[in-house]
Amino acid sequence: MDAEGYVDLEVRIGGDTPPEPLPNRADAADDAEVARFVTFLRAERNASDHTVAGYVQDIGQFAAYLWPDAAVKPPFAWCAPSRDRARAFLVAFHRAGWSPPTTRRKLSSLRAFYRYLEREGMVPGNPFAGLHGPRLGRRLPSVLGVKDVEALLAAPLAALAASRARHGVVTPAAEYAALRDTAVFEALYSTGCRISEIAALRWGDIRFEQGTTIVEGKGRKQRLCVLGGPACRALQALRGQAGLLWPDADGVGAPLFLNAKGGALTPRSIERQMKKWLKAAGLPPEITPHKLRHSFATHLLDAGADLRSVQEMLGHASL
Repeated sequence: MDAEGYVDLEVRIGGDTPPEPLPNRADAADDAEVARFVTFLRAERNASDHTVAGYVQDIGQFAAYLWPDAAVKPPFAWCAPSRDRARAFLVAFHRAGWSPPTTRRKLSSLRAFYRYLEREGMVPGNPFAGLHGPRLGRRLPSVLGVKDVEALLAAPLAALAASRARHGVVTPAAEYAALRDTAVFEALYSTGCRISEIAALRWGDIRFEQGTTIVEGKGRKQRLCVLGGPACRALQALRGQAGLLWPDADGVGAPLFLNAKGGALTPRSIERQMKKWLKAAGLPPEITPHKLRHSFATHLLDAGADLRSVQEMLGHASL
C-alpha cells in the first residue's frame, strides 16, 4: 500500500500463492465517461496521478469483466450492468485470491465511478450502491462516537468558563491554554492528521481563506488537508491570544501550538493534555490522539464518503 491511498494489487491474503491476475481493459482510459471522471477527480478532489491511475485500473478491470471481447471498443455501455453483475464481479475478484481490503477498495472505486455517472445523468442508478465487501480479518480500531468527540472538543473552554464564573477572572496564560487545547483537538479531528503532523504545523501552513492547511507527512510528502469552520475559528482565536503573550508568536514561521514557556508543544504534551480533558469530559483516558484520527475516518465513511478519498485525506494507505 502506498502513502497516497492507492492499494497495490500485489497484496496477498497469505502464503506463497499469488492471486490470479485479472484482465484489464487499458482502453477504458479512452472512454469518454472515464475521461470525464478523471477530470472530476483531478479538479474537484485534487487526486494524485497515482490515485487516478488506481481508479482507472479498477474501472478497466470491471470493463474487461463486462466486455472481454476486444472487438468491443469504447465508448462502453456503462448503464448496462445490473446489481447482480456488479456483485458477481466482486465475488469473482475475491475468489481469485485477492485480499478483503483490496476487494473492498475496488468496490469503493467502482461505487464512486457510478455515483459520478448517476450524478451526471449518464446512468439510471448505481449497481454498486448497497453492496458490501468481504469482512476484514481484524477489527477496525475503536473510535469515539460523534457525541463523545463533541464532549472532548468542548471540555477546555467549558472549564475556562467555569473558572471565570468561580473566580471572576482568568489569566491570559490560562485562556491561551484552553484556546490552544481546543484548537489542537479541532485540528486533529477535522484533518485526520497524525499527532506529529499537527505538532509540526506553523502559521504559514494555514490558508484561512480556503480553510486548508499544508501538512508534511511520512517520507516528507506534503498533502492538502481541509480545516472545518470550527477548526478555523479555533485557530484564529488562538492566534490572537498568542500574539498578546509572546512577540512574533503569531508570525508565519511560528509554531501553531505553544507551551507555557512559548516553545513548540510536543506530541507528548498533546497526549498529556488530551488525557486531562478526556477525564474532564467523562471519557476513557486511554483514548489516544490517534483514535481521533480513526474517528475522523469512520465518521466520514459513515456519512457516505468514498474510501479512497478518506485514505488520501489521511495520507495513509489503509484505515
